[in-house]
Amino acid sequence: MPEYKAPLRDMRFVLHEVFQAPALWARLPALAQHVDAETADAILEEAAKVTGSLIAPLSRNGDEQGVHWHEGAVSTPNGFRQAYATYAEGGWVGLAGNPQYAGMGMPKMLAVAFEEMLYAADSSFALYSALSSGACLAIDAHASDALKNTYLPPMYAGRWAGSMCLTEAHAGTDLGLIRTRAAPHADGHYRISGSKIFITGGEQDLTENIIHLVLAKLPDAPAGARGISLFLVPKFLVGDDGRLGERNTLSCGSIEHKMGIKASATCVMNFDGAVGYLLGEANRGLAAMFTMMNYERLSIGLQGIGCAEASYQSALDYARDRLQSRAAGGPLNPGKAADPIIVHADVRRMLLTIKALNEGGRAFACYVGQQLDLARYADDQQERLAAEALVALLTPVAKAFFTDNGLECCVHGQQVFGGHGYIREWGQEQRVRDVRIAQIYEGTNGIQALDLLGRKVVANAGATLRAFTAEARMFAGAHETPFSKALLEALARLETLSDWLLEQSRVDANAVGAASVEYLHLFGYVAYAYMWLRMVAVAQARHDQEPEFYGAKLATAEFFFARLLPRTLSLEASIRSGSAALYGLAAEQF
Repeated sequence: MPEYKAPLRDMRFVLHEVFQAPALWARLPALAQHVDAETADAILEEAAKVTGSLIAPLSRNGDEQGVHWHEGAVSTPNGFRQAYATYAEGGWVGLAGNPQYAGMGMPKMLAVAFEEMLYAADSSFALYSALSSGACLAIDAHASDALKNTYLPPMYAGRWAGSMCLTEAHAGTDLGLIRTRAAPHADGHYRISGSKIFITGGEQDLTENIIHLVLAKLPDAPAGARGISLFLVPKFLVGDDGRLGERNTLSCGSIEHKMGIKASATCVMNFDGAVGYLLGEANRGLAAMFTMMNYERLSIGLQGIGCAEASYQSALDYARDRLQSRAAGGPLNPGKAADPIIVHADVRRMLLTIKALNEGGRAFACYVGQQLDLARYADDQQERLAAEALVALLTPVAKAFFTDNGLECCVHGQQVFGGHGYIREWGQEQRVRDVRIAQIYEGTNGIQALDLLGRKVVANAGATLRAFTAEARMFAGAHETPFSKALLEALARLETLSDWLLEQSRVDANAVGAASVEYLHLFGYVAYAYMWLRMVAVAQARHDQEPEFYGAKLATAEFFFARLLPRTLSLEASIRSGSAALYGLAAEQF
């Protein structure tokens, strides 16, 4: 597997220059005491070392060796246990965790940069701690103080891991159909019985305990999703003194054999009257679980960016070295038999597409992280509520658009290699396989699109959408750049189309479903255009200070606005064609 080097210069550019994160942290007391610019840079530097030298070298062997199941136990590939121990000792699992329970208390704006590095180094390794971080978030938000004190410190320390147990063989997206049951016990805990599938990290040999968050129904629960509760179910029971006791009555029945992320254990988990503890309110478990799921959706979006960045780095190195044919305008490398393939237009198209989408996505991820920090730490209630609304609007875009782009970019990266891209040793085919799952798990991208258009736009008549577009329009009006007009036109297209869809949804029950995927993509390109304009404003002002970096930023922006943003025109045409074309065939005619 080729080397991975974290794009630290670009990450600092986005964090410090575009979004001026240190100034934001300074005005949020809960963050000001833990982080400043120097601390953030030190963390990024160390994260780059950990991901580049400790984790990335494990990726190819992890893919080839995979995980193994034997009589309920799961073993991870060679090197994973030692690397995870070093990783946990560094405090990385608790990077953004609550300091009250021994987390590091770092802002999400910083954590998204680290997560991108982690997924770029190896998606399989990344998933073990990503699920733990998400579980910690749900426990911190919904558990009793006693449960928090018992479970959060060892989870933040990486000694214990977390998992999310939602899906059942017959119940995926429609969780109201789950059959797992929770029976109340006299001493206040519950007995959980049922089977869950697709459980990432449900069993592994990296940590001494695994804390499962399990959706189940109480005996008197209402039907459907309104009757779901959330339970904390440890692999090993924990005594009052925090020590591990006997094994709970749960087991890993098998693991899945997958297309990619082969070093990540995807488990069937069986609960046979296992002891569990209620998290949050009874019959309100789905809302509590969404605290974790929304975190995971952004995290999985970052998998798309991370895989694409790793693919880009390899493809760029190859394109600079591989000699094939001559440049269209004549030899650029007359001393050698051919020119490097980076001179050819189609190779440049592919590389620029990856670069423009990666850098736009990196900025958008930081922007969503900013909203998460404001929603959690802002003193002003209105600012918190506005940020929460933006997070709700943008999370499905981040998950689906990042990962759809991730696959496109990894395929481009593979294509740059030609035949070598199809060969295992170069690493590109693994990126394609690893990133593909990101479009499927944590809510398929089609479901994310329905959530965006149906619940986040149509359901509130576009109110939060208007807040987002008003912010972007204000920025475009205040900054004179070559691309300000293009952003304003794209914003108008998004708003006009959204209004049209609101009208269509009142007369056509299929309108939202028919338009949702194309709408999410159109939204994504417009959001990236806003991010690119913010980057351009900084690059223009500082070009003379560092011409090579800022000049590249401006040239990449030009490519985005000239070659990628126009995709919104075809997306709009597709959306306006309506739903009729999708329903012209009876089911028997397919």
